[in-house]
Amino acid sequence: MMEAETEDFFTEQNVIDGFVFQVGSLEALYLAQRGHRVSLYEYREDIRKTPQVRGRSINLALSVRGRQALKGVGLEDQMIHEHGIPMRARMIHRLDGSTYSMPYDARTNQCIYSVGRNYLNGLLLKESEKYDNVQKFFNYKLIQTNLKNGSLTFTNTATKETVEVNADLIIGADGAFSAVRKEMMKQPLFNFSQEYIEHGYLELCIPPGSDDGFQMPPNYLHIWPRGQFMMIALPNQDCSWTVTLFMPFKNFKNINSEEVLIDFFEKYFPDSIPLIGKKKLIEDFFAGSPSPLVTVKCRPYHVKDKALIIGDAAHAVVPFYGQGMNAGFEDCTLLDELFKKHNDHLASILEEFSTTRWRDTFAISDLAMYNYIEMRDLVNRPSYKLRKALDDFLFWLMPDTWVPLYNSVTFTSMPYSQCVKNRTWQNKVLAMVILFVCLLVFLFLIYTRK
Repeated sequence: MMEAETEDFFTEQNVIDGFVFQVGSLEALYLAQRGHRVSLYEYREDIRKTPQVRGRSINLALSVRGRQALKGVGLEDQMIHEHGIPMRARMIHRLDGSTYSMPYDARTNQCIYSVGRNYLNGLLLKESEKYDNVQKFFNYKLIQTNLKNGSLTFTNTATKETVEVNADLIIGADGAFSAVRKEMMKQPLFNFSQEYIEHGYLELCIPPGSDDGFQMPPNYLHIWPRGQFMMIALPNQDCSWTVTLFMPFKNFKNINSEEVLIDFFEKYFPDSIPLIGKKKLIEDFFAGSPSPLVTVKCRPYHVKDKALIIGDAAHAVVPFYGQGMNAGFEDCTLLDELFKKHNDHLASILEEFSTTRWRDTFAISDLAMYNYIEMRDLVNRPSYKLRKALDDFLFWLMPDTWVPLYNSVTFTSMPYSQCVKNRTWQNKVLAMVILFVCLLVFLFLIYTRK
Protein backbone atom coordinates (compact mmCIF):
# COMPACT_ATOMS: atom_id res chain seq x y z
CA MET A 1 0.00 0.00 0.00
CA MET A 2 1.38 3.41 -0.92
CA GLU A 3 1.39 6.34 1.42
CA ALA A 4 0.07 8.94 -0.99
CA GLU A 5 1.53 11.92 0.81
CA THR A 6 5.07 10.53 0.53
CA GLU A 7 5.04 9.75 -3.17
CA ASP A 8 6.73 11.73 -5.96
CA PHE A 9 5.56 11.63 -9.58
CA PHE A 10 7.60 13.04 -12.43
CA THR A 11 6.45 13.95 -15.91
CA GLU A 12 9.18 15.31 -18.18
CA GLN A 13 7.93 17.18 -21.24
CA ASN A 14 10.20 16.98 -24.27
CA VAL A 15 7.82 18.83 -26.53
CA ILE A 16 7.65 18.06 -30.23
CA ASP A 17 5.70 20.63 -32.29
CA GLY A 18 4.04 21.87 -29.12
CA PHE A 19 1.45 19.08 -29.23
CA VAL A 20 1.86 17.33 -25.90
CA PHE A 21 2.37 19.59 -22.89
CA GLN A 22 -1.29 19.56 -21.88
CA VAL A 23 -1.38 15.75 -21.33
CA GLY A 24 1.28 15.82 -18.62
CA SER A 25 -0.31 18.84 -16.95
CA LEU A 26 -3.69 17.14 -16.88
CA GLU A 27 -2.26 13.94 -15.40
CA ALA A 28 -0.54 16.03 -12.74
CA LEU A 29 -3.94 17.42 -11.73
CA TYR A 30 -5.48 13.97 -11.48
CA LEU A 31 -2.63 12.72 -9.29
CA ALA A 32 -2.72 15.85 -7.15
CA GLN A 33 -6.44 15.36 -6.55
CA ARG A 34 -5.63 11.94 -5.14
CA GLY A 35 -3.18 13.45 -2.67
CA HIS A 36 0.09 12.51 -4.37
CA ARG A 37 3.06 14.83 -4.52
CA VAL A 38 3.76 15.68 -8.15
CA SER A 39 6.85 17.22 -9.71
CA LEU A 40 6.28 18.37 -13.27
CA TYR A 41 9.46 18.83 -15.33
CA GLU A 42 9.17 20.70 -18.62
CA TYR A 43 11.85 21.18 -21.29
CA ARG A 44 10.57 24.59 -22.37
CA GLU A 45 9.99 27.73 -20.37
CA ASP A 46 6.55 28.40 -18.89
CA ILE A 47 4.23 28.47 -21.90
CA ARG A 48 2.23 31.27 -20.28
CA LYS A 49 5.25 33.52 -20.76
CA THR A 50 6.02 32.34 -24.30
CA PRO A 51 4.58 33.98 -27.42
CA GLN A 52 2.85 31.68 -29.88
CA VAL A 53 5.36 30.16 -32.29
CA ARG A 54 4.38 30.61 -35.91
CA GLY A 55 3.66 27.45 -37.85
CA ARG A 56 2.42 25.44 -34.90
CA SER A 57 -1.29 24.93 -34.65
CA ILE A 58 -2.90 27.26 -32.15
CA ASN A 59 -6.17 25.35 -31.90
CA LEU A 60 -7.34 21.86 -31.08
CA ALA A 61 -10.49 19.90 -31.83
CA LEU A 62 -11.95 19.00 -28.44
CA SER A 63 -14.53 16.21 -28.38
CA VAL A 64 -16.24 14.01 -25.80
CA ARG A 65 -13.20 12.05 -24.59
CA GLY A 66 -11.24 15.22 -23.96
CA ARG A 67 -14.24 16.91 -22.38
CA GLN A 68 -14.73 14.03 -19.95
CA ALA A 69 -11.09 14.25 -18.91
CA LEU A 70 -11.37 18.00 -18.29
CA LYS A 71 -14.61 17.44 -16.39
CA GLY A 72 -12.74 15.14 -14.03
CA VAL A 73 -10.60 18.06 -12.89
CA GLY A 74 -13.40 20.63 -12.99
CA LEU A 75 -12.35 22.48 -16.15
CA GLU A 76 -14.82 21.35 -18.82
CA ASP A 77 -17.34 24.17 -18.40
CA GLN A 78 -14.68 26.86 -18.53
CA MET A 79 -13.18 25.45 -21.72
CA ILE A 80 -16.51 24.93 -23.47
CA HIS A 81 -18.55 27.92 -22.39
CA GLU A 82 -15.87 30.58 -21.99
CA HIS A 83 -13.46 29.66 -24.76
CA GLY A 84 -14.50 26.90 -27.15
CA ILE A 85 -15.93 27.61 -30.61
CA PRO A 86 -18.49 24.95 -31.57
CA MET A 87 -17.99 23.30 -34.96
CA ARG A 88 -21.21 21.51 -35.83
CA ALA A 89 -20.38 20.32 -39.33
CA ARG A 90 -17.81 20.07 -42.05
CA MET A 91 -18.07 22.84 -44.62
CA ILE A 92 -16.91 21.44 -47.94
CA HIS A 93 -15.42 23.88 -50.46
CA ARG A 94 -15.78 22.83 -54.11
CA LEU A 95 -13.40 23.89 -56.85
CA ASP A 96 -15.91 26.40 -58.20
CA GLY A 97 -16.07 28.15 -54.82
CA SER A 98 -19.49 26.82 -53.83
CA THR A 99 -19.89 25.10 -50.47
CA TYR A 100 -22.11 22.60 -48.71
CA SER A 101 -22.19 21.35 -45.14
CA MET A 102 -22.09 17.84 -43.68
CA PRO A 103 -23.31 17.82 -40.05
CA TYR A 104 -21.30 15.75 -37.61
CA ASP A 105 -24.43 14.64 -35.77
CA ALA A 106 -27.70 15.44 -37.55
CA ARG A 107 -29.74 13.55 -34.94
CA THR A 108 -28.70 15.30 -31.70
CA ASN A 109 -26.61 18.17 -33.08
CA GLN A 110 -23.51 17.34 -31.06
CA CYS A 111 -20.38 19.21 -32.05
CA ILE A 112 -16.64 19.40 -31.60
CA TYR A 113 -14.98 22.52 -30.22
CA SER A 114 -12.07 24.55 -31.51
CA VAL A 115 -9.99 25.52 -28.48
CA GLY A 116 -6.76 27.48 -28.27
CA ARG A 117 -3.72 25.34 -27.51
CA ASN A 118 -1.94 28.03 -25.49
CA TYR A 119 -5.12 28.85 -23.59
CA LEU A 120 -5.65 25.20 -22.65
CA ASN A 121 -2.05 24.76 -21.53
CA GLY A 122 -2.22 27.95 -19.49
CA LEU A 123 -5.51 26.90 -17.91
CA LEU A 124 -4.10 23.54 -16.80
CA LEU A 125 -1.00 25.18 -15.33
CA LYS A 126 -3.06 27.80 -13.54
CA GLU A 127 -5.27 25.08 -12.06
CA SER A 128 -2.20 23.23 -10.78
CA GLU A 129 -1.30 26.29 -8.71
CA LYS A 130 -4.29 25.50 -6.49
CA TYR A 131 -2.48 22.39 -5.24
CA ASP A 132 0.34 22.67 -2.72
CA ASN A 133 1.43 19.15 -3.69
CA VAL A 134 2.33 20.13 -7.28
CA GLN A 135 5.72 21.58 -8.15
CA LYS A 136 6.65 22.77 -11.63
CA PHE A 137 10.16 23.01 -13.05
CA PHE A 138 10.64 24.71 -16.42
CA ASN A 139 13.71 24.67 -18.69
CA TYR A 140 14.72 21.18 -17.57
CA LYS A 141 15.96 18.72 -20.16
CA LEU A 142 16.02 14.99 -19.36
CA ILE A 143 19.48 13.62 -20.12
CA GLN A 144 19.60 10.29 -18.31
CA THR A 145 17.06 7.84 -16.95
CA ASN A 146 17.14 4.64 -14.94
CA LEU A 147 13.57 3.39 -15.09
CA LYS A 148 14.06 0.38 -12.85
CA ASN A 149 15.09 2.40 -9.84
CA GLY A 150 13.11 5.55 -10.66
CA SER A 151 16.04 7.91 -11.06
CA LEU A 152 16.31 10.80 -13.52
CA THR A 153 18.97 13.34 -14.37
CA PHE A 154 18.00 16.75 -15.74
CA THR A 155 19.98 19.70 -17.04
CA ASN A 156 18.64 23.19 -16.48
CA THR A 157 18.90 24.73 -19.94
CA ALA A 158 19.20 28.23 -18.48
CA THR A 159 21.81 27.66 -15.76
CA LYS A 160 23.39 24.42 -17.13
CA GLU A 161 23.00 22.96 -13.64
CA THR A 162 22.60 19.18 -13.43
CA VAL A 163 19.91 17.84 -11.11
CA GLU A 164 19.33 14.25 -10.03
CA VAL A 165 15.92 13.21 -8.74
CA ASN A 166 14.25 10.00 -7.61
CA ALA A 167 10.60 9.10 -7.98
CA ASP A 168 8.28 6.31 -6.99
CA LEU A 169 6.68 6.65 -10.42
CA ILE A 170 7.99 8.26 -13.60
CA ILE A 171 5.31 9.28 -16.10
CA GLY A 172 6.65 10.25 -19.51
CA ALA A 173 4.29 12.48 -21.46
CA ASP A 174 7.16 13.73 -23.59
CA GLY A 175 5.81 13.47 -27.11
CA ALA A 176 6.22 11.44 -30.26
CA PHE A 177 10.01 11.32 -29.86
CA SER A 178 9.86 10.50 -26.17
CA ALA A 179 13.12 10.25 -24.22
CA VAL A 180 11.37 8.07 -21.65
CA ARG A 181 10.15 5.70 -24.37
CA LYS A 182 13.66 5.57 -25.82
CA GLU A 183 14.85 4.21 -22.49
CA MET A 184 11.96 1.73 -22.42
CA MET A 185 13.09 0.37 -25.78
CA LYS A 186 16.10 -1.14 -24.02
CA GLN A 187 13.78 -3.41 -22.05
CA PRO A 188 13.17 -7.00 -23.22
CA LEU A 189 9.92 -7.68 -25.14
CA PHE A 190 9.26 -4.00 -25.86
CA ASN A 191 7.65 -3.63 -29.31
CA PHE A 192 7.96 -0.38 -31.24
CA SER A 193 7.18 0.91 -34.71
CA GLN A 194 6.93 4.33 -36.27
CA GLU A 195 5.80 5.38 -39.72
CA TYR A 196 6.15 8.66 -41.55
CA ILE A 197 3.56 9.26 -44.21
CA GLU A 198 4.56 10.77 -47.55
CA HIS A 199 2.43 13.84 -46.84
CA GLY A 200 3.53 16.85 -44.84
CA TYR A 201 1.71 19.92 -43.58
CA LEU A 202 2.20 23.66 -43.76
CA GLU A 203 0.25 26.23 -41.79
CA LEU A 204 -1.24 29.39 -43.22
CA CYS A 205 -3.64 31.92 -41.75
CA ILE A 206 -6.88 33.65 -42.72
CA PRO A 207 -6.91 36.93 -40.75
CA PRO A 208 -10.03 38.60 -39.35
CA GLY A 209 -12.07 40.63 -41.81
CA SER A 210 -12.12 44.39 -42.14
CA ASP A 211 -14.82 44.47 -39.44
CA ASP A 212 -12.58 42.35 -37.16
CA GLY A 213 -15.02 39.44 -37.55
CA PHE A 214 -14.83 36.01 -39.16
CA GLN A 215 -14.47 35.95 -42.94
CA MET A 216 -16.20 32.54 -43.11
CA PRO A 217 -19.05 30.98 -41.13
CA PRO A 218 -17.32 30.14 -37.83
CA ASN A 219 -19.22 27.09 -36.58
CA TYR A 220 -17.69 24.72 -39.09
CA LEU A 221 -14.49 22.86 -39.80
CA HIS A 222 -13.80 24.04 -43.35
CA ILE A 223 -12.31 21.52 -45.79
CA TRP A 224 -11.01 21.89 -49.33
CA PRO A 225 -10.75 18.22 -50.46
CA ARG A 226 -8.70 17.78 -53.63
CA GLY A 227 -8.07 14.05 -53.99
CA GLN A 228 -4.39 13.59 -53.19
CA PHE A 229 -4.22 16.62 -50.93
CA MET A 230 -6.45 18.94 -48.95
CA MET A 231 -6.63 22.13 -46.95
CA ILE A 232 -8.55 22.67 -43.71
CA ALA A 233 -9.34 25.69 -41.54
CA LEU A 234 -10.31 25.90 -37.87
CA PRO A 235 -11.65 29.08 -36.23
CA ASN A 236 -9.65 30.91 -33.59
CA GLN A 237 -10.96 33.03 -30.75
CA ASP A 238 -9.59 36.23 -32.31
CA CYS A 239 -11.71 35.61 -35.45
CA SER A 240 -8.74 34.42 -37.48
CA TRP A 241 -8.44 30.93 -38.95
CA THR A 242 -5.62 28.44 -38.68
CA VAL A 243 -5.32 27.02 -42.19
CA THR A 244 -3.39 23.79 -42.72
CA LEU A 245 -2.35 22.49 -46.13
CA PHE A 246 -1.72 18.72 -46.20
CA MET A 247 0.06 17.52 -49.31
CA PRO A 248 2.75 15.08 -50.54
CA PHE A 249 6.23 16.48 -50.03
CA LYS A 250 6.92 16.22 -53.75
CA ASN A 251 4.04 18.65 -54.39
CA PHE A 252 5.44 21.11 -51.87
CA LYS A 253 8.83 20.84 -53.54
CA ASN A 254 7.34 21.73 -56.93
CA ILE A 255 6.02 25.04 -55.59
CA ASN A 256 9.30 26.91 -55.84
CA SER A 257 8.28 30.44 -56.79
CA GLU A 258 5.62 33.02 -56.05
CA GLU A 259 4.12 32.59 -59.51
CA VAL A 260 3.84 28.81 -59.15
CA LEU A 261 2.25 29.23 -55.71
CA ILE A 262 -0.42 31.64 -56.92
CA ASP A 263 -1.14 29.48 -59.99
CA PHE A 264 -1.49 26.45 -57.71
CA PHE A 265 -3.95 28.19 -55.38
CA GLU A 266 -5.91 29.70 -58.27
CA LYS A 267 -6.32 26.20 -59.68
CA TYR A 268 -7.16 24.27 -56.50
CA PHE A 269 -8.19 26.76 -53.80
CA PRO A 270 -9.38 29.88 -55.67
CA ASP A 271 -11.90 30.97 -53.03
CA SER A 272 -9.22 31.01 -50.33
CA ILE A 273 -7.00 33.60 -52.02
CA PRO A 274 -9.12 36.69 -51.23
CA LEU A 275 -9.58 35.37 -47.69
CA ILE A 276 -5.87 34.92 -47.02
CA GLY A 277 -4.65 37.70 -49.30
CA LYS A 278 -2.03 37.13 -52.00
CA LYS A 279 0.72 38.94 -50.15
CA LYS A 280 0.11 37.10 -46.88
CA LEU A 281 -0.21 33.77 -48.71
CA ILE A 282 3.20 34.24 -50.30
CA GLU A 283 4.79 35.42 -47.06
CA ASP A 284 3.39 32.61 -44.93
CA PHE A 285 4.01 29.84 -47.46
CA PHE A 286 7.67 30.64 -48.00
CA ALA A 287 8.35 31.62 -44.39
CA GLY A 288 8.52 27.97 -43.34
CA SER A 289 8.82 24.49 -44.71
CA PRO A 290 6.39 21.56 -44.59
CA SER A 291 6.55 19.48 -41.43
CA PRO A 292 6.39 15.68 -41.36
CA LEU A 293 3.66 13.55 -39.82
CA VAL A 294 4.50 10.44 -37.84
CA THR A 295 2.51 7.67 -36.22
CA VAL A 296 3.90 5.61 -33.32
CA LYS A 297 2.76 2.25 -32.02
CA CYS A 298 4.41 0.50 -29.10
CA ARG A 299 3.75 -1.76 -26.13
CA PRO A 300 3.92 -2.28 -23.22
CA TYR A 301 3.55 1.22 -21.83
CA HIS A 302 5.18 0.54 -18.48
CA VAL A 303 8.24 -0.82 -16.72
CA LYS A 304 7.28 -2.78 -13.61
CA ASP A 305 5.80 -0.36 -11.05
CA LYS A 306 8.27 2.44 -11.79
CA ALA A 307 7.58 4.01 -15.18
CA LEU A 308 4.76 4.71 -17.62
CA ILE A 309 4.33 6.58 -20.91
CA ILE A 310 1.10 8.25 -21.98
CA GLY A 311 -0.15 10.53 -24.76
CA ASP A 312 1.97 10.90 -27.88
CA ALA A 313 4.86 9.18 -26.14
CA ALA A 314 2.78 5.99 -26.13
CA HIS A 315 0.62 6.43 -29.22
CA ALA A 316 1.33 9.33 -31.55
CA VAL A 317 -1.24 9.50 -34.34
CA VAL A 318 -1.68 11.60 -37.47
CA PRO A 319 -4.15 14.45 -36.86
CA PHE A 320 -6.91 13.56 -39.30
CA TYR A 321 -9.45 12.27 -36.78
CA GLY A 322 -8.83 15.08 -34.31
CA GLN A 323 -8.20 12.46 -31.62
CA GLY A 324 -4.55 12.95 -30.71
CA MET A 325 -5.17 15.21 -27.73
CA ASN A 326 -8.47 13.54 -26.92
CA ALA A 327 -6.83 10.10 -26.78
CA GLY A 328 -4.05 11.49 -24.59
CA PHE A 329 -6.59 13.06 -22.25
CA GLU A 330 -8.51 9.80 -22.16
CA ASP A 331 -5.32 8.12 -20.90
CA CYS A 332 -5.60 10.35 -17.83
CA THR A 333 -9.25 9.44 -17.28
CA LEU A 334 -8.51 5.71 -17.57
CA LEU A 335 -5.53 5.95 -15.23
CA ASP A 336 -7.63 7.75 -12.64
CA GLU A 337 -10.19 4.95 -12.81
CA LEU A 338 -7.43 2.37 -12.36
CA PHE A 339 -5.98 4.24 -9.36
CA LYS A 340 -9.41 4.01 -7.76
CA LYS A 341 -9.94 0.38 -8.79
CA HIS A 342 -6.57 -0.83 -7.46
CA ASN A 343 -6.39 1.52 -4.48
CA ASP A 344 -3.15 3.17 -5.70
CA HIS A 345 -1.29 -0.15 -6.14
CA LEU A 346 1.12 0.85 -8.90
CA ALA A 347 2.07 -2.59 -10.21
CA SER A 348 -1.59 -3.50 -10.81
CA ILE A 349 -2.45 -0.08 -12.27
CA LEU A 350 0.37 0.01 -14.79
CA GLU A 351 0.00 -3.63 -15.80
CA GLU A 352 -3.72 -3.27 -16.53
CA PHE A 353 -3.23 0.01 -18.40
CA SER A 354 -0.64 -1.57 -20.69
CA THR A 355 -2.65 -4.73 -21.19
CA THR A 356 -5.90 -3.01 -22.11
CA ARG A 357 -5.01 0.33 -23.68
CA TRP A 358 -2.84 -0.72 -26.62
CA ARG A 359 -5.70 -2.26 -28.64
CA ASP A 360 -7.58 1.03 -28.58
CA THR A 361 -4.58 3.19 -29.39
CA PHE A 362 -3.63 0.94 -32.31
CA ALA A 363 -7.23 1.22 -33.51
CA ILE A 364 -7.34 5.03 -33.45
CA SER A 365 -3.99 5.15 -35.20
CA ASP A 366 -5.41 3.15 -38.10
CA LEU A 367 -8.65 5.14 -38.11
CA ALA A 368 -6.74 8.43 -38.28
CA MET A 369 -4.84 7.22 -41.35
CA TYR A 370 -8.10 6.20 -43.02
CA ASN A 371 -9.81 9.48 -42.20
CA TYR A 372 -7.22 11.39 -44.20
CA ILE A 373 -8.34 9.55 -47.31
CA GLU A 374 -11.94 10.29 -46.39
CA MET A 375 -11.35 14.00 -45.82
CA ARG A 376 -9.22 14.69 -48.87
CA ASP A 377 -11.07 12.48 -51.35
CA LEU A 378 -14.05 10.37 -50.31
CA VAL A 379 -16.24 13.23 -49.06
CA ASN A 380 -16.74 14.29 -52.67
CA ARG A 381 -17.84 10.88 -53.89
CA PRO A 382 -21.54 9.97 -54.30
CA SER A 383 -20.92 6.58 -52.66
CA TYR A 384 -19.63 8.29 -49.51
CA LYS A 385 -22.56 10.69 -49.38
CA LEU A 386 -25.00 7.80 -49.84
CA ARG A 387 -23.39 5.79 -47.04
CA LYS A 388 -23.39 8.77 -44.69
CA ALA A 389 -27.06 9.47 -45.44
CA LEU A 390 -27.86 5.82 -44.78
CA ASP A 391 -25.86 5.82 -41.53
CA ASP A 392 -27.61 8.99 -40.37
CA PHE A 393 -31.04 7.53 -41.17
CA LEU A 394 -30.35 4.25 -39.35
CA PHE A 395 -28.88 6.19 -36.41
CA TRP A 396 -32.09 8.23 -36.24
CA LEU A 397 -34.17 5.05 -36.51
CA MET A 398 -32.13 2.91 -34.08
CA PRO A 399 -29.96 5.25 -31.97
CA ASP A 400 -29.00 2.54 -29.47
CA THR A 401 -28.15 -0.05 -32.12
CA TRP A 402 -26.69 1.77 -35.10
CA VAL A 403 -24.06 4.36 -34.18
CA PRO A 404 -22.02 5.62 -37.16
CA LEU A 405 -18.25 5.25 -36.89
CA TYR A 406 -17.49 8.97 -36.62
CA ASN A 407 -20.15 9.46 -33.95
CA SER A 408 -18.87 6.56 -31.86
CA VAL A 409 -15.28 7.81 -32.03
CA THR A 410 -16.03 11.49 -31.47
CA PHE A 411 -19.19 11.68 -29.37
CA THR A 412 -18.91 8.63 -27.11
CA SER A 413 -16.30 7.10 -24.83
CA MET A 414 -16.73 3.70 -26.47
CA PRO A 415 -13.30 2.03 -26.71
CA TYR A 416 -11.74 2.78 -30.08
CA SER A 417 -11.35 -0.92 -30.84
CA GLN A 418 -15.06 -1.43 -30.21
CA CYS A 419 -15.85 1.43 -32.61
CA VAL A 420 -13.96 -0.48 -35.30
CA LYS A 421 -15.79 -3.73 -34.46
CA ASN A 422 -19.13 -1.93 -34.70
CA ARG A 423 -18.22 -0.57 -38.13
CA THR A 424 -17.20 -4.05 -39.30
CA TRP A 425 -20.54 -5.42 -38.11
CA GLN A 426 -22.42 -2.60 -39.84
CA ASN A 427 -20.59 -3.28 -43.10
CA LYS A 428 -21.57 -6.95 -42.92
CA VAL A 429 -25.21 -6.09 -42.23
CA LEU A 430 -25.35 -3.68 -45.16
CA ALA A 431 -23.65 -6.22 -47.43
CA MET A 432 -26.24 -8.83 -46.50
CA VAL A 433 -29.10 -6.36 -47.07
CA ILE A 434 -27.72 -5.39 -50.49
CA LEU A 435 -27.28 -9.05 -51.41
CA PHE A 436 -30.82 -9.81 -50.31
CA VAL A 437 -32.23 -6.88 -52.31
CA CYS A 438 -30.28 -7.94 -55.38
CA LEU A 439 -31.61 -11.47 -55.00
CA LEU A 440 -35.17 -10.18 -54.78
CA VAL A 441 -34.67 -8.07 -57.90
CA PHE A 442 -33.19 -11.04 -59.72
CA LEU A 443 -36.11 -13.29 -58.76
CA PHE A 444 -38.59 -10.57 -59.73
CA LEU A 445 -37.01 -10.21 -63.17
CA ILE A 446 -37.12 -13.96 -63.72
CA TYR A 447 -40.75 -14.09 -62.63
CA THR A 448 -41.83 -11.20 -64.90
CA ARG A 449 -40.21 -12.82 -67.95
CA LYS A 450 -42.34 -15.95 -67.66
